[in-house]
Amino acid sequence: MAAVEGIPRVIDARDTALIVEGGGMRNSYTAPAIVRFIEEDVRFGWVGGVSAGAVHAGNYASSDAERAKAVFTDFATHPKFGGWLKLVRGQGYFNSDFIYGDSHGLLPFDFPAFEASGVELHIEAMRADTGQTVRWTRGDFLADADLLRLATRASSTVPKAMPITLIDDIPYVDGALGESGGLLIAAARRAGYEKFVVLGTRPRDYWKKPITQVSAVRRFFRKHPAIADALEVRSRRYNSAKQAVLDAEEAGNAVVLFPDDMRAESTERRLERLNANYLAGAKQVEREWGAWIDFLT
Repeated sequence: MAAVEGIPRVIDARDTALIVEGGGMRNSYTAPAIVRFIEEDVRFGWVGGVSAGAVHAGNYASSDAERAKAVFTDFATHPKFGGWLKLVRGQGYFNSDFIYGDSHGLLPFDFPAFEASGVELHIEAMRADTGQTVRWTRGDFLADADLLRLATRASSTVPKAMPITLIDDIPYVDGALGESGGLLIAAARRAGYEKFVVLGTRPRDYWKKPITQVSAVRRFFRKHPAIADALEVRSRRYNSAKQAVLDAEEAGNAVVLFPDDMRAESTERRLERLNANYLAGAKQVEREWGAWIDFLT
């Protein structure tokens, strides 16, 4: 698609789904991809994410490149963001009330831009009482603007590390514990897509191992046995979804960012490490960008 002089080039990728894996602050590595997609005006038809991937998905759908970088770098240094003291006080290692509520004035979500974008946004979380996977889409968010904030919070709620999120008195936890295993390729296919860009936060050779201390996990989550059930099958769900991603890549129907220089763990809050991780991700995005655009066009 050639650009017309004076008019920015739009990369029409509406036949492609953007799938974003979670992983807490590891997503500082994939943030440069979201920023680049926004800045280069790559227009996917569908974007889906769970956990921290839901944050990326929302930022892409609202075309907010500045927020896409800040939420996984500078924002983590705010004294109310979280930490071990916040966890001991019951606010969570990641302080949900602040991150998804009180911080709105610092990093406001551009809901009018989301409305105007037309991008189909898909977020999932798991009910902590039943283990049911709950899905929200663009129509749900347009009908209730506050639901987008709550759904993102619910999808990002790591059990025990964060207080359970309530929406209409229903308890929710991390969407990666749901049926998708954390990679929404099946959801994208149900939406009618067979072409995918996948942003991963684990290396290509990573496979999730089953939990070994099942009885200990069940005791730890005795008040929420559905969470223990989900943890017991999570490795199978994740590995199945990852295999589907690899199969799509092998068939020429997907391009996948598998980080090859990840420098941060999910709980990282030190700005120098988050910035270094962002720069490492940006270098990989730059190396792979040409192949991605060839795939999309």
